[in-house]
Amino acid sequence: MAQQTAPADATADSTEKPDASVVRDALGVGVAVGLSGFAFGVTSAGSGLGLLQTCALSLLVFTGASQFALVGALAAGGNPFTAAAGAFFLGVRNAFYGLRLSQVLALPRAVRPFAAQWVIDETTAVTLAQPTRRAARIGFTVTGLSLYVLWNLTTLLGALGAKAIGDTRAWGLDAAGPAVFLALLAPMLKTTTERAVAGLAVLLGLVLPAGVPVLVAALAAPVALFVEGRRGGPGRRAAAAVSRGPGGPADPAGLAGPGRPERQDGLDGQHGNGGRGDVEEDR
Repeated sequence: MAQQTAPADATADSTEKPDASVVRDALGVGVAVGLSGFAFGVTSAGSGLGLLQTCALSLLVFTGASQFALVGALAAGGNPFTAAAGAFFLGVRNAFYGLRLSQVLALPRAVRPFAAQWVIDETTAVTLAQPTRRAARIGFTVTGLSLYVLWNLTTLLGALGAKAIGDTRAWGLDAAGPAVFLALLAPMLKTTTERAVAGLAVLLGLVLPAGVPVLVAALAAPVALFVEGRRGGPGRRAAAAVSRGPGGPADPAGLAGPGRPERQDGLDGQHGNGGRGDVEEDR
């Protein structure tokens, strides 16, 4: 166990990122995304929600995609219960982010309920991009704080200025939220399966009535994965398993054989998992 921990610690030291660099990256994301709160404030007010209702959504919900889904469905004439259900199911993804971030950040129990409010797409992306636990905590805190403050401030300004702006669709502000979300998502789509899932989800969103796409667009993932599994077939999976065996194309040095240590990396491994000595294996 000690032999596994030492290389992990050495890796962490060799890839340590300066705090100033982490803060700069986190602020860049926080400011860029936080400004789109203005579009949400205008869109929410244009959909019929009052100033207090609009600000309460940003203060308490604080997950942009769900907020835009809710007010967008209401603005399109969707049923309030359907709109709320769609926003809820879209926000469920943050619970899965929290499961991963709880391991990466390893925050004290007393702090976790407050940190949970900042578990969103942007803080997760910045946190998981950091090489060390210290950098991850800085990235999470700076991104969450800057984004929360700026998002709520611009939401207020947008709601107050909605009457002066007039029709939000004429300015294209109703599309600002989805555009920001797609800009963040696009670079993550690296495989054919991921692109297929995104494309099918967009198609479902275009053809279904208001409020319904969020509820059923998630079906794109199991459909694409099923098709991918059928395409692979047992023969392809067996060939892949052989290629990963000792001395195979994926293992030219025969390092995957019995008694050989596998390559170890990942954020948990670099930190030694909080001193427990366990190293996450990348299979």
